[in-house]
Amino acid sequence: QVQLVESGGGLVQPEGSLGLSCAASGFVFSSYRMSWYRQAPGKDRELVASIFSTGDSTNYADSVKGRFTISRNDAKNTVYLQMNSLKPEDTAVYYCNARNIFDPTSTFWGQGTQVTVSS
Repeated sequence: QVQLVESGGGLVQPEGSLGLSCAASGFVFSSYRMSWYRQAPGKDRELVASIFSTGDSTNYADSVKGRFTISRNDAKNTVYLQMNSLKPEDTAVYYCNARNIFDPTSTFWGQGTQVTVSS
């Protein structure tokens, strides 16, 4: 059974930091590109950051470059998102996504974790 379980969301003040984790099970983690998406109320889901299966290639949305860092630990089947200098506009539900590098139609989603940036 495939599972992606996010954790680490919560309430943080502007300019604060928060770290998200996504623990994966039920598939070959090393064969999947891992990504974080987010969706704010009334907006489309957007890609925040991705890390490829080798771990040496990442990409970020322009809005988070220099503030967010994605990483992965294949030994623990876990992907992380470190978020620094948070802004109110970062408020959203953050979702973990896994996409097979050989078969992009094989994709899985987590249930999401709420991040709220507010004073």
